[in-house]
Amino acid sequence: MPKSSPSPGHRGKQESGSRRRRVSPELLALADGLNSAAIHLLRQLRKQDVSTGEGPARLSALSVLVFGGPKALGQLAAAEQVRPSTMSRIVAGLAHSGLIRITPDAADARRMRIQASAKGIRLLQAARQKRVGALAEQLRRLPPQDFAALRLATEVLRRLLAEWQ
Repeated sequence: MPKSSPSPGHRGKQESGSRRRRVSPELLALADGLNSAAIHLLRQLRKQDVSTGEGPARLSALSVLVFGGPKALGQLAAAEQVRPSTMSRIVAGLAHSGLIRITPDAADARRMRIQASAKGIRLLQAARQKRVGALAEQLRRLPPQDFAALRLATEVLRRLLAEWQ
């Protein structure tokens, strides 16, 4: 695969002991602004989740199962970047609420397979609809040029995330 040319924010020198290129102050400021905006946006949208009665950690783990399919406990813990013992507590809460099903793994009876239940899928879809609706309500207030800029930025961010994986 051919290497793409560096973006305008990159400098040609390599940092000592690192393969990363130095990044311009402008690019760092943009990254800082995006990071801050993403955190604040998610914080605002999470307010919609209160009505589910489930906490953010449980909803996040449930989201992995709904959109990523069944997982073993270790896989789910890795996806959520928590310790297996922490994920065990989250899974226990989800099971108690009837939002997941836990079954023995067909290939290895020592492992458990965790998957979202129909109730869990419905709850997560309803929560997502609330978040999307709340965001759409805010976007509705934007002038057309800002709406167009956000549409373009969304596509750019999707490409960036696809390459990041």
